[in-house]
Amino acid sequence: MAIVIGNSSARARARATIVLAHLRIGEIRRRDAAVVAKGSRSFWRLQAGIAGSFALVAAGLMATTIPLVYAQAQPASAKASTGNPVSSGNQTSSVGAQNSAPPVDVSVTSQAAHKFETNPILSLPDMLARQWVPGREDLARDYFPRIEDNQEHKLSLKETIYLALENNPGLQSVSLDPVAATESVKAANAVFDPQLSSQIDTEKEVTPVSSPFQNPGSITDVGKFYDWNFGMSKVLSGSNGTLGITFNNDRELTNSGFSPVNPVYTPTMVMSLSQPLLQNFGWQFATINVRLAESAQRSSQWNYASSVNDFVQRIGNDYWGVVGAEQSLQVADSALKFNTDLVRVNGNNVRLGMMAAVNLSEAMSAAATARANLSAARAGLEIARTTLRQDVALNHSGAMLAAEIEPLQQPDTKFGPLETDDDAFKAMLEDSPALAGLREAIRSALIQVKYAENQTLPSLNLGVQIGITSEAGNSKCTASGTIPAYANCYDPNGPITKPGTDNAAELPFGGDYGTALNSLFDFKFYDYAAVLGFSMPLDNAAAKAALAQAHVSYDQARMQYRQALYQAVLLVKSALANLRAYEEQVDATREATAYAAQSLHDTQAQFRVGMATTNTLLQYQSNLVTAQGNEVQADVGLENARLALWHAEGTLFGQFNIDFQVQNPRQSPWYSRF
Repeated sequence: MAIVIGNSSARARARATIVLAHLRIGEIRRRDAAVVAKGSRSFWRLQAGIAGSFALVAAGLMATTIPLVYAQAQPASAKASTGNPVSSGNQTSSVGAQNSAPPVDVSVTSQAAHKFETNPILSLPDMLARQWVPGREDLARDYFPRIEDNQEHKLSLKETIYLALENNPGLQSVSLDPVAATESVKAANAVFDPQLSSQIDTEKEVTPVSSPFQNPGSITDVGKFYDWNFGMSKVLSGSNGTLGITFNNDRELTNSGFSPVNPVYTPTMVMSLSQPLLQNFGWQFATINVRLAESAQRSSQWNYASSVNDFVQRIGNDYWGVVGAEQSLQVADSALKFNTDLVRVNGNNVRLGMMAAVNLSEAMSAAATARANLSAARAGLEIARTTLRQDVALNHSGAMLAAEIEPLQQPDTKFGPLETDDDAFKAMLEDSPALAGLREAIRSALIQVKYAENQTLPSLNLGVQIGITSEAGNSKCTASGTIPAYANCYDPNGPITKPGTDNAAELPFGGDYGTALNSLFDFKFYDYAAVLGFSMPLDNAAAKAALAQAHVSYDQARMQYRQALYQAVLLVKSALANLRAYEEQVDATREATAYAAQSLHDTQAQFRVGMATTNTLLQYQSNLVTAQGNEVQADVGLENARLALWHAEGTLFGQFNIDFQVQNPRQSPWYSRF
């Protein structure tokens, strides 16, 4: 009798509850448009209010029904606050809002290579010490005093990107490529550096005489020689000719009596010019290797910019990956709470004999699945956080694991008019660093063609040389068997002549080294030479093959650029399509979450009055979890789609106020200007 009365009372209360539920459902359907227009956070607050109303209506059945404990709470939007960017321990610090971050310049200046250069004079002691001190070439070791940096920083996306650009070692490594290429430009200019040379030597020869007439009065023939020679040569940047000048000085001293001037000084100055006229000659041909190096340096800058472009997108994806993982963890945690409470309620009902044991088994199975999903969500969040913190590499304490980054921003689901395809393609052509690098590669290939074409010309070289010399020293008065016709000195040991009459000859080179130098530029003694040389292989196969290869490389560069352009158009087009799709998905998933939450709410009401089974309730709860997960993915996907579009267009730098300008690698030292 008690059971029958209880069932009748229950059916009466159930009918009342169902009527009220229908009234509520009708009211909610009339307000669908307003509910969908609000965010999921607002709807879940509304759901909590409706749940309270149903709880009051079904207060008599609370002992046998499940309370409304499932209300997914979205994380509150973090407001920017000012504070210290670095905090100690596990305390959290805030660095401000995204728009407050100052701009950052990632350009690689031409002066960036100065810190790697050495002064050949000032660094000489250290260089000698390194060269002569025995030791091994041990690898440098990184010392980490700590395993993990426990600091946590709340950052906007822009601030996170700025810190990553400043601290990431991988990106810093790539930034050194333009620096090394700058040194290649300097090396190419070095061919015009004047070459100085000098040689100072002394030599002595003591040889036995082989004839009584060779050196009368001595059994040895002694000769001592001194040389101090200097020279300078210079490749001319205008004509690619080589201009040289040498200044040689010889001093000879001998014991030979037959040497008319002893010691004798012989200075000589020679100027020469070797000028190509066909091959290796042409308008600005001398600097062609410099232009190739400059083009390569510009290409390295564009490659670095392309790497920065990729890196900024990666940091953005990491950032939103953490945000999505946090929201997914909240969804999984709420699902576990729902299933855990359902296990509790079904367990009580099974113990009271009001529910079959299969309902408890279904609830326990769902709870076990929810625990597994929560563990997976925690692992996903941990991986996402670790990925972000290691890519940002904010490590002031020298730890192996960098500081924690806590995102301040939440996905912006508001969107305005989408740019047209024409505007996106125009931005891509103007701003894409990858395409700019390929255009520079085409320019470099064209210079290579010009060089190879020049090498097919015959070799026609003009060589010109002019030299002047003089001689001075201790000029002897030398007598002969007869009075020479040019007798100009009196030798007491010479032929018998009247006193005061010239009876011997003296060469007119008397004087010292200064006398020899003074008479050098009288141009009394000179030599000159002019040589015109021609050579050319009959088939010239090597040069023609090199030219053909240069043309092939040029055509390859053009085709590679065209292929890259097609791929860039595809990426932009795909990014635009994905962005449109995610904008629609954001609205659709928000609406799906709202309807799934309402469906679960209605099913809960039916479950409380015995009109729905545990399996049905779990199915609707699973639908809500899926809808919430899809909403999280759509919100995060919208942000990543924006990043993908900006990356494909090459406008990421402008979106995040990052400055990059290709620096002119042209560095003309004084010696390369003539």
